[in-house]
Amino acid sequence: MTRLTHFALLLALVACGGDSPIEVDEDPRVIRGVDLDELFAPPTSAEIAAVSDDWASRSPGVAGVDVEKDTAVVVGSELMRVRVVSHLVDGALHYGAILSAVTPPGPTPVIVYAHGGDGGATVEELLFLFSYLGAPPTDFVWVIPSFRSESLGFAGSSWTSAGAASPWDRDVDDALALLEVALEVEASADPGSIGVLGFSRGAGVGLLMSVRDERIDRVVDFFGPTDFFDVYAQERVAEALRGDAYVLPGLAVLDARYLQPLIDGDVTIDEVRLEIVRRSPVLYVDRLADVQVHHGTADDVVDVSQAESLIAAMASIGRGPPGFDAYLYPGGMHNPLTLQGSVARAAEFLVALRPVPTS
Repeated sequence: MTRLTHFALLLALVACGGDSPIEVDEDPRVIRGVDLDELFAPPTSAEIAAVSDDWASRSPGVAGVDVEKDTAVVVGSELMRVRVVSHLVDGALHYGAILSAVTPPGPTPVIVYAHGGDGGATVEELLFLFSYLGAPPTDFVWVIPSFRSESLGFAGSSWTSAGAASPWDRDVDDALALLEVALEVEASADPGSIGVLGFSRGAGVGLLMSVRDERIDRVVDFFGPTDFFDVYAQERVAEALRGDAYVLPGLAVLDARYLQPLIDGDVTIDEVRLEIVRRSPVLYVDRLADVQVHHGTADDVVDVSQAESLIAAMASIGRGPPGFDAYLYPGGMHNPLTLQGSVARAAEFLVALRPVPTS
């Protein structure tokens, strides 16, 4: 062994504080014993079908409904009724809000607002968004789910949904269950006209909602994750396996529940692969509703490759305008206000849910 090699080994030991050297896999695609090529091999038809069968076995319906708060707020020049409701999902208490016109003119389209991030939802964030949408908010019934383990805030109060966090998977159960509640408690809600407006994590939820429930007519996807098999997702998983920090909604939960147990041998690669499949709407594009995508090319939270993956998957089955439109904004960030014209396009897309007046 050369003196230079001895010196390199000594440096490695010092860097480790005198303990044994850090284990390093020789193959860069194997991290702490996890083979990324095996984990991210193309999904099989059997895996896709298994997830579909699991979804079909779920029935997030109406149970244990109670109205926690019922009031009205001024939106522009009109009053909107706000109801905070509780109900049961998988036996756990869940909270959401329903906003509607105080005096609905008749059957009214429903829009589910699916929030981004891991910090829960507030009614106020939707009220703020109304000022940018342009379309009268009273033309719709709005449904705001919190996701399990998160809070719903309104007017200085907060309600926390029970259950273990399950980004992009049980999020969908929570949102679909609250949608059922809204259709039951709000007489004007039109079950034949339903859309989803989703941001980031919530955009992925909206896409998966439309895969699982054919009543969803339209989804607006603002910079949402679509493909957990793509290179961007693989890089984030590799960082998590190495213990590197990366701020991405949902990643901390997936790391703790699946990736670290995978390292320890407590779950198998086959089990984790199914969790990746069930969070990847690109694998189910033939079941998606009409979709409008908005994504900035400089998004540093959810890479634009996620939108590009959905675009490619839709093109592969011949889906394009008017049922599928995607707008990529040069230099746009993870913020709709940096995507010039996106909010107006989204409003126009959602307004199409409204029935055309008859003469």
